[in-house]
Amino acid sequence: MTVPPREDWPKPTRQTEGGALLTDVVLATFRLNARLMEAAQDLAAHGGITAAWWQVLGGVLDQPRSVADAGRIMGVSRQAVQRIADLLVERGLAEYRPNPAHRRAKLLACTEAGYWAIRQIALVQHPWTSELAKAVELEDLRTTFATMQTLITKLEEA
Repeated sequence: MTVPPREDWPKPTRQTEGGALLTDVVLATFRLNARLMEAAQDLAAHGGITAAWWQVLGGVLDQPRSVADAGRIMGVSRQAVQRIADLLVERGLAEYRPNPAHRRAKLLACTEAGYWAIRQIALVQHPWTSELAKAVELEDLRTTFATMQTLITKLEEA
């Protein structure tokens, strides 16, 4: 694919102050996500699992769910969750159970071994987040969380 000459590029519309600030927030979120994923990988190692496995187990800790439902909660595709769910089941960290609501879509549930892995992670994750949170005012964290929830809801509605 060849890139057209610059003079043929479409001219962007003028960005509002809010749009420019949201662009900065998005770029900062990308950078924050990269740092959080690095930290998650290190924390997950304490449970003998990966950050991706931790994420999938987190989607079924409170109750068994279909792979599709777990994916929706985590904001990732069913296919991505399915691949990891199969590995978790293979290693005894999760299990498939019958789904009374759907014959073919089994429920993914955390096993005792899965809960143990998550517990081992929590032993290091809770102090880590508590220490990191000291760098930000509690009210700022509340506002950040509320803002993120608003943006997630708006994007999911689109």
